Amino acid sequence: MIITANLAPGYTMGEALTFMEQTANKVLTPGYAIDYSGQSREFRTSSSSLAITFVLALAFIYLVLAAQFESFRDPFIIMLTVPLSMTGALLALFLSGGTLNVYSQIGLVTLVGLITKHGILIVEFANQLRERGTATKQAVIEAAELRLRPILMTTGAMVLGAIPLAMARGAGAESRQQIGWVIVGGLLLGTFFTLFVVPTVYSLMVRRKVSSPE
Repeated sequence: MIITANLAPGYTMGEALTFMEQTANKVLTPGYAIDYSGQSREFRTSSSSLAITFVLALAFIYLVLAAQFESFRDPFIIMLTVPLSMTGALLALFLSGGTLNVYSQIGLVTLVGLITKHGILIVEFANQLRERGTATKQAVIEAAELRLRPILMTTGAMVLGAIPLAMARGAGAESRQQIGWVIVGGLLLGTFFTLFVVPTVYSLMVRRKVSSPE
């Protein structure tokens, strides 16, 4: 038997499928099972694969940064901005009436690569200053100040580039809007916290290699 249904207002595809599975477990007799087709199958398949993709993206970026900085500590400091940006992305989805679906998950994976760039700018320049003998506290302050304009400029460019996606209309607009709002919300909030969290954590975790007065 094939059941066709539409989502009621205010409910997501994941909630609908979970309700169906719970109901099927109560109603169906042993020997019967459920299967998916169409958008339901695509959602289940994509959700599981995208979760693995997201974890692999984090691991790949961490390893690349570890090779670049020749440190396992610096990539950790840089990637602290990822959960902060995810909070902004989910908040933007909530305020725009979006849901956590295949398209928004693609936006989240894209956001990981975009937001880590801010931390790279600060940490890399702070390391260069410390190698010249600058104290840790002074190095991170100067790095945050000098990298502020590039960070704001690149964030503004990426946000302005994603706004047409978030405000899209017409055929296929729903999928583009999900990706756009994730990038816009994640970059705005993630950038704001990057300017405070990365310098703070850097100054706490990094010990001076060059003895100099604070």
